[in-house]
Amino acid sequence: MPTTSISLVREHTASIRPPRALWVSFELGRPFGLPNDADFQRGVLRAGLSLLERDDGPVILEDYPIDAPKETSDEAMEGLTCPIPLPKPEIASDSDFVRSILAEVGPLAPWYQLAVESNGRTSVGVSGNDIEENVRFLAGLLEGDETASDDGDLSLGERMRVATEDVRTWYFEAAGARPGGSASSQALADWFWGETAAGTLFLRLHEPCAASEDATLREAAKSFLVPRAQQHRLTSI
Repeated sequence: MPTTSISLVREHTASIRPPRALWVSFELGRPFGLPNDADFQRGVLRAGLSLLERDDGPVILEDYPIDAPKETSDEAMEGLTCPIPLPKPEIASDSDFVRSILAEVGPLAPWYQLAVESNGRTSVGVSGNDIEENVRFLAGLLEGDETASDDGDLSLGERMRVATEDVRTWYFEAAGARPGGSASSQALADWFWGETAAGTLFLRLHEPCAASEDATLREAAKSFLVPRAQQHRLTSI
């Protein structure tokens, strides 16, 4: 009997080929959208279950056409600046990204450590590399080094996925530990994608990855590199 799943990572789903799957563009960890939004979550669930009624398989992978609604919060980004101001160097060339991102990581590192100590855990680590190794790998991809992956068990696209996931999560956990409380997830996302060198690196990676001869990189650019809610920034890169 066919089963269905709600998928956040399209590349995985296309590779695994479950009988029925619904891909959604929401944040990782939120397969049904925002918490406590019963009406929206019900719509996602119904869309997933409706795939069970179809017989045009054997494998069906549908894209959910609606983005999750933005969080409504009175809390703005005020306060989401480091007591040690993050440097804002001009990025004149691709090779400047490593220097620029590591310059951000230094002042944010105490916040990240505070987040780990306060929560008793971290979600960073899926790649098996530290943040500097991941940054250098991603910057290498931007410079055209598609041999940069030294992990024979992962495709290049999968290697990029886990590296970007770890870098993004590191930034989010660090920023979330800042004094004055946490911002909404949308505010954190806007800060990361709009104000950090790491977010700019991810945006710059989209075009070369989408045009790569490596099929896994092309799929990565399509499915997860830049979330749909932030893709408007691609036009200004």
